[in-house]
Amino acid sequence: MKIAQIAPPWISIPPQTYGGTENVIHHLVEELVTLGHDVTLFAPADARTSAKHVSFIPRALLKDGPVSQASLKAYYHLHKSLEFVAEHHFDIVHTHLSSGGDMYIFPLLARLHTPHVTTLHNAFSFTDAWSKETDQYFREWIQNTPLISISESARHQVVFPANVVGTVHHGIPMSTYRPENNTNANYLVWMGRFVYEKGAHLAIEAARKTQVPLILAGVKESYNRDAMNYYHYMIEPYLDDQQIRYIGPVSAQQKIHLLQQARALLQPLQFEDPSGIVMIEAMATGCPVIAYARGVAPEIIVHGQTGFLVHTMDDMVNAIDHVGEIKRSCVHEHTQQNFSASKMAKNYMSIYTEVMNTRHIPVSEFSSLLASPHIELAHGR
Repeated sequence: MKIAQIAPPWISIPPQTYGGTENVIHHLVEELVTLGHDVTLFAPADARTSAKHVSFIPRALLKDGPVSQASLKAYYHLHKSLEFVAEHHFDIVHTHLSSGGDMYIFPLLARLHTPHVTTLHNAFSFTDAWSKETDQYFREWIQNTPLISISESARHQVVFPANVVGTVHHGIPMSTYRPENNTNANYLVWMGRFVYEKGAHLAIEAARKTQVPLILAGVKESYNRDAMNYYHYMIEPYLDDQQIRYIGPVSAQQKIHLLQQARALLQPLQFEDPSGIVMIEAMATGCPVIAYARGVAPEIIVHGQTGFLVHTMDDMVNAIDHVGEIKRSCVHEHTQQNFSASKMAKNYMSIYTEVMNTRHIPVSEFSSLLASPHIELAHGR
């Protein structure tokens, strides 16, 4: 199958540190190539991929500043990518929506002949560049676009008419993640962005109450004033480099090693997280996850077998005391069976085939609206 994957332009693929959506896209593209498909990845020039690679901007946009300063560059990336698709043969086009800056994809897809799907990697409404009021102007295009949700929680969070054609949970390459029978794990881990919704302050509270060391690994959003205030007032005062340590962003290999040696990953999320990729990554290494029972967590965690679903701080403290009872090999095995990159790719392929078989070809020609100069195809490295 000839497949076009159009990535958001914000973070490198694969990401150097933080970038859940970009990691998932990378894993999907690599697995589709492994399965023998002809895949073209449309992404900034700093992407690394085994697929064919087409780029229209030199590097991921967040390297140059916040989202609000690059909306026209994002539009250019999406416009030129779909322009290229319209002039070449592809069996299916898969676009990925992770932030408000990607919303241009909907009107641009409206007249595309080629069958296409869009994965919704986050929840409406986006807070970085769009509001609920702005979303309404896109709904006439959104409701006609075949959407794929990343969890049932994400699917239920779409509160307006939408054409959701399936749900595919994230998957990761299991050969990269090896469990370790670590019976002497003596620290807890929290990973993510330092924003209130991610609950790092609650992870600190739980660690202090249990007197178990906690390592924080994540990203401080220097361009986000609310996020930096949260870090300065609710995180920084508790950092002592002994019980509570912040080690900064971590690479993929550093993340794996950190999770392999951890007693548990804490996820006291304060919102309905639709993704849960860090939970899947933790469980792949055999590391149990203790999470608030909201968002995607109940779809990923088997309570008492791969971690604990909790509702209060007291529940979380109690779970930390009992997490050693969980067999790390069982945690890894559950992830292998349900959240591998191979399973994710095959689930997407099933939806691709269904959409291709039922796709209504519009009358209007997308190529008549978009005139394109010659584009040179660059093969992936």
